[in-house]
Amino acid sequence: MLSRLLLIFLLPLLTLSRPIVRHIRSTHEFDRLLSKHATVTGLPVIVDFYSDGCGPCRMIAPIFKKLAKEVEGKAVFVKVDTNALHELSGRYGVRSLPTFKFFLNGKKVNEFSGAGEQQLRQFTTDVISRAQYENVLLSRESLAEYYGEKDASKSADDVDKVYKKCSDMVKEGNKDKLCLGGAARNLVKSLKKKYGDGPKMDVRFQPEEKGEKESDGKSDSSSSSNADGASAKKKQSTGKKDSPNLHLATKEDLMAELERRLDAERDAEVENEEDDDAEEEHSWTPSQFPERVTIIGGGPAGLSAAIYAARAGLKPVVVAPPMGGQLQGKGVDVENYPGLFNVTGPAVIALMRQQAIEFGTTFEAEMVIGVDVSSRPLKVITNSSTIETHAIIVATGAESNWLNVTGEYELRGGGVSSCATCDGHMYRNKHVIVVGGGDTAMEDALVLARTSESVTIIHRRDTFRASKVLAQRVMEHPSIEIRWNTVLTEILGRPLESDTANQSEDVDLDAPVTKVVSGAMVKDVYTGEETKIDAEAVFVAIGHTPSTKFLEDVVEFHPDHPGYVLAKDGSTRTSVPGIFACGDVADSIYRQAITSAGSGAAAALDAERWLSEEGLGNEEAEFEAELLAEMMADGASKTVDAEYNVYAEAGGRMT
Repeated sequence: MLSRLLLIFLLPLLTLSRPIVRHIRSTHEFDRLLSKHATVTGLPVIVDFYSDGCGPCRMIAPIFKKLAKEVEGKAVFVKVDTNALHELSGRYGVRSLPTFKFFLNGKKVNEFSGAGEQQLRQFTTDVISRAQYENVLLSRESLAEYYGEKDASKSADDVDKVYKKCSDMVKEGNKDKLCLGGAARNLVKSLKKKYGDGPKMDVRFQPEEKGEKESDGKSDSSSSSNADGASAKKKQSTGKKDSPNLHLATKEDLMAELERRLDAERDAEVENEEDDDAEEEHSWTPSQFPERVTIIGGGPAGLSAAIYAARAGLKPVVVAPPMGGQLQGKGVDVENYPGLFNVTGPAVIALMRQQAIEFGTTFEAEMVIGVDVSSRPLKVITNSSTIETHAIIVATGAESNWLNVTGEYELRGGGVSSCATCDGHMYRNKHVIVVGGGDTAMEDALVLARTSESVTIIHRRDTFRASKVLAQRVMEHPSIEIRWNTVLTEILGRPLESDTANQSEDVDLDAPVTKVVSGAMVKDVYTGEETKIDAEAVFVAIGHTPSTKFLEDVVEFHPDHPGYVLAKDGSTRTSVPGIFACGDVADSIYRQAITSAGSGAAAALDAERWLSEEGLGNEEAEFEAELLAEMMADGASKTVDAEYNVYAEAGGRMT
């Protein structure tokens, strides 16, 4: 009895070791996973194609994991690193990151690109509903019994023909030729319409019980030992060991056995893997006291402000998606930041974040949608929380600008991108286009030139406005062609072929046709002559606009530079006391990582001084100190006769 109770309590703990999101390590593992859930569990498989250097990928990652927890047991969530598994991303036509693909019964049923939470939730709900709808099986016996009651004129051959017609409609994963899924539903629907009701269907896949695998293994072992008892005795009598005859096995048998054992080892590793909770380890939790400083933005400016504020004991909260701003998407080495050498943008952000954590910074991985300054303390409003705070440091950086030409919006995710670091490796040995003439365009072109067949830069002037070093590297690169005095007028697309040949029989004729980039139309700014350039992708790098829309009607903006927050008296202070601005949101001139980091430090110093001037200290610490003082005062006023007795407090002296 005791052992059974222990098992009941231990089983939930054992299941916690299984990761909620599985990381795929090989193409074979992915194929085996799809096959298993198509034939054994019936669960849909939701795949996140991502890259570590992709900012939007990092932004959606905690949402993907949170959704996996919410629907645990109803779908399987996996992640595929496109940098490590080129074959998988090429097989399924992944052209932008992140890309989510939804599989059911081993086939892709839906997909989308981008970090859209609502779209991810909607598509997940749809595929789970479809999986539950199709989780039915109509047996041959049930159909024969039904016809026996409704139409006795039907012979056994007639029933077999009807059943075969239903089973033939199931194209894949149906070796036993059963009538199941949507085909079974359609047959039952037709019979209901004809006879008033339909045959009884069974549930095809039963939910897997915890610990079921272990108990099944034991029963199988015991039954097999009884069945093979005679042969075991025979082996013992001959004195031979119970081991496989490897010298009789063919090469194919040996390879199959090796693959089976490797699969078993990988399954055991997955069972023991733990979820990566790095994003949640230092996450913000609500308090009954307002925060002293809340920083909006997770780039160089925001993290620099966090380091300075944390070292000053302000315990700042950084509110931002875990994407790190523009520097996170910088694929080339950061060469103009003193003290850093041979290090990429994502690595710099990771180090800044770790340094901020070491001094006590906490993080809220959310997007800010508004700031309420109608009362004190101020309020920072996100999609899922409201943070009360005395001071706010705005460091939200800037967003990419777009061309707004025909085909640009429609082909986003199909070859149109603003992040070469995120999506560039998808176009290995392909022809690509970069639009722009600044540092970002030069960096994108150099990143793409590493893997692409050729890079064509479209620039509307006859000189680059980028730094001389970057511009010189681009002009000297043998794989980069420059079209001076040219503008892009239209992005051309073509229908995307089916992901796999064996899915061509199941094409949904009503589904919208997926298109990908096939080229672009460009025009000479002087002659007006238009020409076509063949390409597989277009990367837009024509500047950025400050991410300050949530501050409209809250603070004053610069009269000469729309979208930029107006800083007062050469400091980071804004028109609203307690709100400070740093980085690209207030810098319309320099817009460099190092200047952003410097202004972030200045904003933290300005916020610290303002809090001191206003007398806004650590309310939580002050409350605890007052409470402790009251308790000590109460204790000192008591007489010796009223001495506290812990045993009496418990209801009498304990023996």
